[in-house]
Parts: sequence; C-alpha cells; structure tokens
Amino acid sequence: MNALFDILTVRMDYDHKVLVIIDQTQLPGKEVYLELRTPEEIWEAIYLLKVRGAPAIGIAVAYGLALCAERIQGEDFGTFFRQFTMLKNYLAGSRPTAVNLFTALERLEKCVLAHRQEPLEKIKQELWREAEAIRKEDAAACRRIGEWGLSLLQPGMGILTHCNAGHLAVSEYGTALAPIYLGQEKGYHFIVYADETRPLLQGARLTAYELQKAGVDVTLLCDNMASRLMAEGKIQAVLVGCDRVAANGDTANKIGTSGVAILANYYRIPFYVLGPTSTIDATCPDQNSITIEERPAEEVTEKWYAHRMAPRGIKVYNPAFDVTDHRLITAIVTEQGIFYPPFDFSRL
Repeated sequence: MNALFDILTVRMDYDHKVLVIIDQTQLPGKEVYLELRTPEEIWEAIYLLKVRGAPAIGIAVAYGLALCAERIQGEDFGTFFRQFTMLKNYLAGSRPTAVNLFTALERLEKCVLAHRQEPLEKIKQELWREAEAIRKEDAAACRRIGEWGLSLLQPGMGILTHCNAGHLAVSEYGTALAPIYLGQEKGYHFIVYADETRPLLQGARLTAYELQKAGVDVTLLCDNMASRLMAEGKIQAVLVGCDRVAANGDTANKIGTSGVAILANYYRIPFYVLGPTSTIDATCPDQNSITIEERPAEEVTEKWYAHRMAPRGIKVYNPAFDVTDHRLITAIVTEQGIFYPPFDFSRL
C-alpha cells in the first residue's frame, strides 16, 4: 500500500477518548491532526470542512455522537435519550446535503432504541460498536467500489475528476479515486486530470495532493479548461463522487459537477458516479427534493487571496453543490455493483 494510506482521515482514539481528524483546510501545506472532544468542536469541524467528503462526514459524526453520548449523566433512559436526541439534532445541523451524515445519526438512534431496556453503560458500549461498524463498512465498500469501477476502465486512459472523492473523503481508498489507486497497484498508468474545483479548491488542495503523494500521473487544471481537454481527445472517462443520489439517479455533488457532465455528454465521454449505497436516498424521489447548501460569500470574494478580489458590497451566489440529471450519467458504481439507466435501486 502506498504512502498516502498512512494518512488517517478520521479515527477514534479510544485510549484518550478523542475524535482525531486530519485538518483538510491546512492541506497541502501542512498535515495537522486535530483532537475533537465537544459537540461544538465536532460541529465546527464538519461545517468548516476540516473533515469533508460524505462518507468521512458520516464516520466523524458517528464517532462524535458516540463520544458525546458517553458523557451524558443520569440514571434513567428517558433523561439519557432526551439529551442524546438534542446532541443528534445539533450535529445534524452542521451540513444539509450529504446524506451519510443523517444516515449515521439515524443508525445510532436506532441502536439506542434497540437497547433501551438495557443499562445505560451497555447502550453506550453499543453506540461505540455501531460507530466502528460504520467505519469498517465504509472501508470495505470503498475497496469494492474501486474494483467495480476499474472494470469499466482500460490501462493508459485519460481520466478527469472533479472535487475530491479520494482517500481524504472516506476512511480508505476513496470512491471516485478508488479505481485509480487500484489501477496504480496493477500498473494501469492512468493519466489523471484534476479540476481545481472553485471556490474551495478541493481538487487543487486535496485531489492533486493525494494523487501526487500516491505516485499517480496527475495534472491540475482550472474548472473552465475541461472542455478544451475533452476537445483534444485527452479524456476517455470522467469519475466523480456523490453526496446524495435520489431514487431516480439524480446526483448531488460538489458545485461544477453538472457542468462537467454536460460537457462529457456533448463529447460522448462516459460519465461515472461512484459512491457507497449509503449515499442513495430512497426517500428522495428526484433532484427537486435535494436541499442545496449555500455557503458564505467570502469563500468567493476573499478566500485564498492575499487581497480581496471582488468589489465590496457585490452580491455573491455560492451554492456548495449542484445536481447532475440522471440522463447525463453513464453509470452509478457502488460496492454492490454497477447500475445503468434507467436507474433502479430497489434490489438494494
């Protein structure tokens, strides 16, 4: 396994009872690990993108809720559950779009209710087991996503990716980048192009960083340069991750993804969405039911610049995500297989 996987995106330090994450806002300049102890610290780490990527957020919030629940005082279940529910609802407010966050919180709530007749200490132990299960399931799923995704690719392909759906976004390997890492192990020699992903530059700061660290041939480009690459015939496939997949296959991902899908459709390039089945939201019929987070204007006007780069008082539109219409998606790759249009997830 390459040096990239020495980095631990999110883990629980059980000896010291702290949630440990790598602070992704400080990459690629510094590899800094943060120790999170309080609900406020966990909420802030998720909201400020210190931990990001739908699966990694799910793992972090599961560990975080188990950690906070262990500190609840009281002898009776009713008191415990009221405080647990307050913590759950508070953490749920950190990000609105990534379904893994809510799935993880619901799993822990179901765990509590399933053991409500048992002593509180037993319930707290079961919460730790459930949180750890979420992490282990993610690691196994990412490996399988990589294997399914690699079956769609050929050695030497030029691949475009948007945002970061790699090791830093999950517990291990990644989703959209998992086939690239498996291909690297098998000598496929992919040529990867990474969109910088404005305005938060996840492609420039994170994807380029981790691919380079893994020894992959990677080239960074501005988001608006993808069309030129495709016109030159340098892209044979597009691989992206997902934060929420609706029942009809409409997919929410980092802002700019839908534009890449439209370009790929025009140039007849396969557009693949890769993610665990936990990102498929059966309760969400289509894109009209997906809440899109809008973030602060300063991310566009000031962040990353030595000096402000926009007029003061200018209005700013800054959605964190967009939705790719299911008709633009060639296939959705999960740990349970590859789904082709028309998308039917009923067998999951």
